[in-house]
Amino acid sequence: MTTRIVFIHGNQSTHWSFGWAAWLEKELEKSGFETFFETFPDSVMARSTYWLPFLKEHIKTGPNDVVIGWSSGAVAAMRYAERNMIKGSVLIAPCYTNLGDELEKQSGYFDKPWNWGNIKKNQKKICLFYADDDPYIPQNQFEFIASKLNTETFKIQGGKHFIEYKTFPQLLNYVKKNYR
Repeated sequence: MTTRIVFIHGNQSTHWSFGWAAWLEKELEKSGFETFFETFPDSVMARSTYWLPFLKEHIKTGPNDVVIGWSSGAVAAMRYAERNMIKGSVLIAPCYTNLGDELEKQSGYFDKPWNWGNIKKNQKKICLFYADDDPYIPQNQFEFIASKLNTETFKIQGGKHFIEYKTFPQLLNYVKKNYR
């Protein structure tokens, strides 16, 4: 069965195709991957009460799926993997605390302790991409997540939060190399 790539955008999004996402969808499909790229409900606040059921019931994300989550989407990917089997995940600029941000506090992702063991157990491979100069998420957030999940890690010089990116070849190459 073909690997499907499920993309989860970040919060404060009005459409999934922001930044490099539309480019990635097109490149993955050209490479033969099945994809799911769609704007999630409650896309600005990105609350777990909407996003986690959407992944389970609407997208039917499961053992043949690789979840690529960007920012709050990466947080949702980690929470989803706590209770659901997936093939793998690619976490792009995630955090594991609400960072003192009111919007993040309201998301519901940080209301309970993380089950790092389940996140690892419920997938075969986890990768983390982050930038050395992310203006929103402190470096210690990435380092902590990488240590808890034993991720393959890519620290990108000057990537900020990847918002300015129109393409993301490192990400595409990783997916093609690991999920063919």
